[in-house]
Amino acid sequence: MENIIVAKFGGSSLADAHQFEKVKNIIENNIQRKYIIPSAPGKRHSKDYKITDLLYLCSTHVQQGISFDDVFKIISDRYKEITTELSKKYEHMSSLDITKYLVKIKDDIENGSSPDYTASRGEYLNGIILANLLNYSFIDASELIFFDKYGRLNAEYTQKSILEKLSSVKNAVIPGFYGSDPSGNIKTFSRGGSDITGALIARGANANLYENWTDVSGFLMADPRIIKDPMPIESITYRELRELSYMGATVLHEDSVFPVREAGIPINIKNTNSPNDQGTLIVGDTNPIHKDGNITGIAGKKDFTVIAIEKNLMNTELGFCRKLLSILESNNVVFESMPAGIDTVSLVIPDSQLDDKLDTIIDEINRQCKPDSLEILPSMALIATVGRGMSKSKGIAAKVFEALGKNNVNIRMINQGSSEINIIVGVENNDFEKAINSIYNAFL
Repeated sequence: MENIIVAKFGGSSLADAHQFEKVKNIIENNIQRKYIIPSAPGKRHSKDYKITDLLYLCSTHVQQGISFDDVFKIISDRYKEITTELSKKYEHMSSLDITKYLVKIKDDIENGSSPDYTASRGEYLNGIILANLLNYSFIDASELIFFDKYGRLNAEYTQKSILEKLSSVKNAVIPGFYGSDPSGNIKTFSRGGSDITGALIARGANANLYENWTDVSGFLMADPRIIKDPMPIESITYRELRELSYMGATVLHEDSVFPVREAGIPINIKNTNSPNDQGTLIVGDTNPIHKDGNITGIAGKKDFTVIAIEKNLMNTELGFCRKLLSILESNNVVFESMPAGIDTVSLVIPDSQLDDKLDTIIDEINRQCKPDSLEILPSMALIATVGRGMSKSKGIAAKVFEALGKNNVNIRMINQGSSEINIIVGVENNDFEKAINSIYNAFL
């Protein structure tokens, strides 16, 4: 059976004509790259605009009865510049009339097209340009990706449609970010959804590999804004990826992991601007562990409030934790973590969830649960040390705590999941950067 690679290219990879050329060279360098998923053009520099943001702005202007001509001109000029520059080097690109597509889209927006349709046109136009540049077939994602009437992905029908359609198409460009609902209307994923499209295509096409091309050479072991030149992660499992992504280390859209994870398809995070870099390979959770005694990565988030509750014989009181969670639910508050002991339990809540609800929640806990003591720890940060090899190695936790103690970082909370692939510590916001540096330097 022929090997198939599905390659998704992000907005920075397709921001201008020069980036399109890089993408063309990457694709043509490996004939196994059969199906290509483009995002909309991203920023070319810090003061530039993302095309998707401008399209959302067009939609908002129409809803408010404001002219969107100036905004759409920026969009049109961007695409015309890309196609004009490509036409200078690739003669066959001269036959692509991007203007007719732009005119149609502008008319549709003026006539009240949905925000989802409007926002999806960035990927649609990039898909048309890239398909012409590569001489690949163009397949509209609305013919492959399907949502139900409630706006949820119809995974089974989508899988079947992709398999049937692509079985007769050797090479194709399929825009990311959107599909269609039962009425044929365009429906988008959440922002960053081109990653999901790529994963769905990879699964539907029975791909051997899903490549996700961006502007970084894979995952790093820590945030480079905190650690100078952190080590790259060569290989990571899906579980480790989810742990690190959940704690803020995001390269991939989190939902994009699941379609390929279920199918056992590895993901390779690659850098369009440095295509020879190894990148990070995301593999199945059952792959052999090659990192015994070491960690995979460190990630964290700031700005939590911890409600620490103590009550004698708490563990014998039926429904105690249920009452706590019911109080959060009734106040529409989601908790991040809930470490517990025999007579203690802590609720770790993002400050963004609390707003002005903290006093109400405390009053309800005191009234319904009658704790012996209740302490509020504001301005807290969570730091996760993640590694599948940790569970089979002695002294990992001791090494983390010793590193923090040596650097005078006060640990206010400790939590280790049953999987033993992560250790989470709670520290004060002011100690966040110092704590990450301490842990990283202890292991590397």
